[in-house]
Amino acid sequence: MNDTELQNMSLKDLKKLRQKVDTLIASYEDRKKQEALVELEAKAKEMGFTLSELTSGKGKAKGRSLSAPKYRDPDNGDRTWTGRGRQPEWFKQALADGRDPEEMLIR
Repeated sequence: MNDTELQNMSLKDLKKLRQKVDTLIASYEDRKKQEALVELEAKAKEMGFTLSELTSGKGKAKGRSLSAPKYRDPDNGDRTWTGRGRQPEWFKQALADGRDPEEMLIR
């Protein structure tokens, strides 16, 4: 399809064409991903592993573990703090307003 043909198309037809192209691009990418997955699974099997064993994350360097929140903002229950690191502004403000940290503990 050349530029002249595209320029002579209506907006409705251009949008249909774009939708078809987007669908074809997505299916192409899906096919390529599937081909890569099959190839990687074969290579892992050749080496005596399954792909899931290699991608499970076991053996990776350990990152920081997430801590459960310890304090909750009494004015906005969505804001919490683990009690580690720098105090959030809402916690500092609550202390400045005379609140006791015990009042904000999550029980």
